[in-house]
Amino acid sequence: MSANKNNIPNAFKPTGRPTTKKPNKNFRSYWLYIAFIFFIIFSIVSRSSNETKEITWLAFERTLLQDNSVEKIIIVNKEVAEIYLRSEKGATSIDMVDKPKGLFSYEAEPTYILTIGSIETFENKLEKATQHLAEEDKIEIQYENRTNWFSLFSWFFPVVLFIIFWLFLLKRSGMGSGTGSSLINFGKSTAKLTSKDAKSSITFEDVAGLEEAKIELKEIIEFLKSPEVYTKLGAKIPKGVMLVGPPGTGKTLMAKAIAGEAKVPFFSLSGSEFVEMFVGVGASRVRDLFKQAKDKAPCIIFIDEIDAIGRSRGKANAFQTNDERENTLNQLLTELDGFGTNTGVIVLAATNRADILDKALLRPGRFDRHIYLELPNKQERKAIFEVHLKNIVKSMDVNIDILASLSPGFSGADIANICNEAALIAARKKKIAVEQEDFMEARDRVVGGLERKSKIISAEEKRIVAYHEAGHAVISWYLKHVDSLMKVSIIPRGKSLGAAWYLPEEHQIITKTQFIDRICAALGGRAAEELIFDEASSGALDDLEKITKQAYSMVAYYGLGYAIGPMSYYDSTGQNDRIFGKPYSENMAKLIDTEVHRLIADAYKRTKALLQVHKAELEQLAQLLLKKEVAYQEDLERILGRRTKASTTNASELNAFTN
Repeated sequence: MSANKNNIPNAFKPTGRPTTKKPNKNFRSYWLYIAFIFFIIFSIVSRSSNETKEITWLAFERTLLQDNSVEKIIIVNKEVAEIYLRSEKGATSIDMVDKPKGLFSYEAEPTYILTIGSIETFENKLEKATQHLAEEDKIEIQYENRTNWFSLFSWFFPVVLFIIFWLFLLKRSGMGSGTGSSLINFGKSTAKLTSKDAKSSITFEDVAGLEEAKIELKEIIEFLKSPEVYTKLGAKIPKGVMLVGPPGTGKTLMAKAIAGEAKVPFFSLSGSEFVEMFVGVGASRVRDLFKQAKDKAPCIIFIDEIDAIGRSRGKANAFQTNDERENTLNQLLTELDGFGTNTGVIVLAATNRADILDKALLRPGRFDRHIYLELPNKQERKAIFEVHLKNIVKSMDVNIDILASLSPGFSGADIANICNEAALIAARKKKIAVEQEDFMEARDRVVGGLERKSKIISAEEKRIVAYHEAGHAVISWYLKHVDSLMKVSIIPRGKSLGAAWYLPEEHQIITKTQFIDRICAALGGRAAEELIFDEASSGALDDLEKITKQAYSMVAYYGLGYAIGPMSYYDSTGQNDRIFGKPYSENMAKLIDTEVHRLIADAYKRTKALLQVHKAELEQLAQLLLKKEVAYQEDLERILGRRTKASTTNASELNAFTN
């Protein structure tokens, strides 16, 4: 396939002027280091090859002085005596060999050296030992003071070598690159600066949904562009904006969009970058960050995951004597109070744990405006799907409305993951486009995990799983306030051996009747096992965990229990999580346990009664699952009838089994 020259990206087009590659300065500096080290090693080897042999006084007296082999003695620095032998007698004494002169050697090398204690003692010993010599054979003694450059250099060389090695390590670790992370700039801010000339690839058009948050953030951008519109009326723009929401709702993406929309410098960093192992570094980086921001005002500072340094003080760290994170927070609070409202510096922060942040950080005057990013509704999910499907080759049967309906409670990150998984699944199947079934399979994989068709299950266990899932399906089908059932499967997926897939409806509030119906639907699997096999299995563990939490929430949080009444022990501030014990007495705890037990027992009795009424449908659906492993909505309607909102069991049918 030939490529069109007009479609070649600019990065791959040849320019008119040939580019010359700049020499690598680091490469040349490394060659200098290598040459310097080679020079030192060569000098040491050269010096070591002609080292003078050291002799003792006893050997010196009995051999050299007795043979009259010594020509002269030079005493150096009053410590060492250098012994020079006569040339005609040098080979007749102890093993002596003429050695080549080294790089740092003198013109004439002594044959031996002798360490002396003091000059007077050495002279007296020498005079006694040479009494037998004639006057013309007397030994000449000279005194010299020398600077041993090689000894000085051998001491200096390890220091230089250590410094070179340390600089090499700093370069390898990136601390010597001049980006503010070297030892000299250790207290400097590590924030990444996006200049106003640089264009970000993300704008508000890439952020689907979150329209209310966009309006507030656009107002801040307009203030930075034309502040006189607001200041002439006496208005003050907020100093700080806190983005709060569950993970994956688009807090960081919104900050990147602000960087793309605002034509001002944009500082971005994470809260954990302030804290280091060295004391005082975090506070120093906060000061340096705000100093840089003031110099480049108007600008925006974005701190992601601010809970890393903004946690509440004095509770979790009560037993610590010195907390670097707390010092960093104190400095941040001071800096937020230190600049004026109209200086043109706006601090943007994001967190998904606003409940643990310090109250002093959230008060007006610091972070004045709090923007809550909630999980998207159906219309917002549809818009998010449209954004992520732009770069995906999809077939004509892809229905975005169905995808948005089948993903309640999904965040923007979850939707992006579904789209990517669908493309991967289609590519694995060698398709030319991503189809609707690929998206459905990707949704099932994200929610329930990967199918484990290779998992070996015995026939008896498979039969128990089939009746268990059929029990969930039958109860869900005949209860009014349970979500619509879409599919039932007994194919192992993730940690579960089977699953029932629902189409949840979005509710802002949940009534007591809805709670009870959902508990009954969760108990349908265990009730079906007892009804068919006269015993229960461990397969209902996840169901029992969910209904127990729901029942406790009904009684202790929402005040929907008869014995407790309209009382709530829910703590929205999260303070109860840090104390030992419960916020109620033992008698109240006993009442709560009794009420929860009664609530679950009544729901279980109701579930078994409903399954007894529809036992024939239960048997038929279980056999279908054993045969096909998957039952879709069409199969459910054929066996259980068409489900409507009013389709519920008559009270007389239930009373026949509950009384």
